[in-house]
Amino acid sequence: MRDSTRRVPTPWPALALISPVHFLIGAIIFVPALYVAWLSLTQSSFGQQPIFVGFENYAQVLGDPYFWRALGNTVLVVLIVVHLELLLGLGVALLFASGLRATPLLLAAVLAPYAVSEVSAVVMWRYLFDLDIGYVSQALAWLGLPGLEWAINPTHGLILVALLSIWLHLPFTFVILYAARLAIPRELYEAAEVDGATPLQQFRRVTLPLLMPAILIAVLFRYIFAFRLFSEVWLLTGGGPARQTEVLAVYLYLEAFRYNAFGEAAATGWLLVLASLILALWYLRRIYKDMFATYAS
Repeated sequence: MRDSTRRVPTPWPALALISPVHFLIGAIIFVPALYVAWLSLTQSSFGQQPIFVGFENYAQVLGDPYFWRALGNTVLVVLIVVHLELLLGLGVALLFASGLRATPLLLAAVLAPYAVSEVSAVVMWRYLFDLDIGYVSQALAWLGLPGLEWAINPTHGLILVALLSIWLHLPFTFVILYAARLAIPRELYEAAEVDGATPLQQFRRVTLPLLMPAILIAVLFRYIFAFRLFSEVWLLTGGGPARQTEVLAVYLYLEAFRYNAFGEAAATGWLLVLASLILALWYLRRIYKDMFATYAS
């Protein structure tokens, strides 16, 4: 009996057809990544010949207290943004799936932030949260609540950055979860109702397990995107006051284009990649276990 799992060799014409794609991926992704890795091992700046210094740049970056502050701010904002965005996206997706009137209009309203440029969003939010004339600040004052002093209070600045990032990227999470929820057959819920399951039990036993692959994918991509957080911080607070609201991407930008330390900036980039991979490792393992382990040879 022939082994049905035996691998069939790929014909050379097929390899020739896909080789341009491999070349393009290598030229756009792997070659620049290798160049940045080499640059992180050198001392380099404008008009200066790179000098190999080994891991000195990594030691210098890891010994910089501003780096650790930026790393802490990044991890804090990412954890808040990703998980709050997941809860909101899941809640809105389930609300839409339950059946709402004027669904097309509501969908347009939910997806609208994704069509707004980050610059326009920052300008709008700066105006809304202005302590003197901002409508949100005036509403908070009317309710007897303190306003967000985002320009002078680092904690308030990071809170506003997190809220802005959630508002901008919530449509991404919502679309993934909403599409996955619509793909669940209605017959499963009808069977659960026949068995006497309550709505909460249906959510725990039917909806959540079937949505888990989509949830993992959405969270993984949001971790990757959120770790690259730059525009919201740079345009809103500029990393201030006194570099208290810096994130890793802003720290890298300052090292490269304000202090012209290309070696330290490249080392920061690779440390940023390492930190994001460590934070996303659990999700990568879970995705492999749930979606690919069955088909692994």
